[in-house]
Amino acid sequence: MPLLFDFLYLTLLALLSPWLIMRALRTGRYRRDLSAKLFGTAPVSNPGGAPVAWFHGVSVGEVHLLQTVIAAFRKRHPEWRIAVSSTTDSGLAEARVRFPDCAVLPFPFDFSWACAAAIRAVNPAIIVLAESELWPNFLACAAARKVPVAVINARMSPRSFARLNRAKALAHRFLFRRVTKFAVQSAESTERLRQLGVPECQLVVTGSVKYDGAVGERDTPKGRELRGWMGLPAGSVVWVAGSTHAPEEQIVLDAFARLRVRFPHLRLILVPRHPDRFAEVAALVERSGLQTARRSQSKIVAGPAVFLLDTVGELGAAWGLADLGFTGGSLDGKRGGQSMIEPAGYGVPTLFGPHVWNFRDAARRLIDAGGAAMIRTPEELEAALAEWIADPALRSRMGDAAQKLVREQQGATERTLDALDAVLAESSRTLHTPCAGTDSRRT
Repeated sequence: MPLLFDFLYLTLLALLSPWLIMRALRTGRYRRDLSAKLFGTAPVSNPGGAPVAWFHGVSVGEVHLLQTVIAAFRKRHPEWRIAVSSTTDSGLAEARVRFPDCAVLPFPFDFSWACAAAIRAVNPAIIVLAESELWPNFLACAAARKVPVAVINARMSPRSFARLNRAKALAHRFLFRRVTKFAVQSAESTERLRQLGVPECQLVVTGSVKYDGAVGERDTPKGRELRGWMGLPAGSVVWVAGSTHAPEEQIVLDAFARLRVRFPHLRLILVPRHPDRFAEVAALVERSGLQTARRSQSKIVAGPAVFLLDTVGELGAAWGLADLGFTGGSLDGKRGGQSMIEPAGYGVPTLFGPHVWNFRDAARRLIDAGGAAMIRTPEELEAALAEWIADPALRSRMGDAAQKLVREQQGATERTLDALDAVLAESSRTLHTPCAGTDSRRT
């Protein structure tokens, strides 16, 4: 069966190659680490023969999540070595910064030879996937080497459920039954996985690790550095629009320009989600006519109104400066929202659009606690911001409520590690039979 997937991937690659080449030339994507992804080469050295845990996060957000889990894992298992992989260029860059003493490698393309080579090179005792990234050939290669696979902070959005439910039998055969344990964020996602055929013994509800990673400390060296670069005048109110996608930047800039007329002390920190859009967003801000400073450039104009963070890994520091926030990916109905947990951890009252299926539980909890609000239109965004800017006491109450909720939800990391320890204990006894009495045949 791996050969069939190889054939399908190669056929798809041939069909998409003109588009991929044009995109690579225009954005620089797909070219970095291409050989390692295609052939599964991995820069892993383990001369002492210590057990290896391979942690994988798709992109920057998942890499940040892994930082909390890996730190706790190392406290429990100091003798283990850690390998960290990511799929995107920005995720790999962030992993190299956050895990300088770990082996960092690009996640292989899902060709059987690449997956087999990467798993052979890393030689992990366990593979831990953050949130998702289930690929049939990779899972088959892990199963062939009897390496248990755990998915932590797992979630199943309504859209993903609907898509997988249409191919339920195939999803179970080639994906779900090859996962030893799903450590799931919520009971809602757990129920969807059950409906897709995942047996009870493969499921455990741990809560969201992202609550544990919401630091909440505003006075940090990175935050002080960012504030010094911005040169904020006394009395400024800082609005952070974080992890934005098109067309949200234009919506944010339009609202900001109108709000500045009423609130001249308002400042905007704009943080696009994807690095390959930094230049595009910079041009958009320039066309707005607003005085702007770009983080990637040392030069700063006098009294800028907009600060564009066209860098990777500084959004947390920006939330530490924020008086109010907006989390992107939530207005156009295509992406399912970005995390509103991080700003909540800093005590930032936050707005987001109606399309937050990736964080439905967190959004609902924050709204119910009075720490966030959902808006549906650009007009509602501007009106809510105006109310919050004019009422510092309201902002303070909402920020306190958001931070209180985050603290109450913490503890998922320890529950996740308990689940991983159970996987390791079971694996040593059963050589990766996911559940006693279930069909564990492999193809």
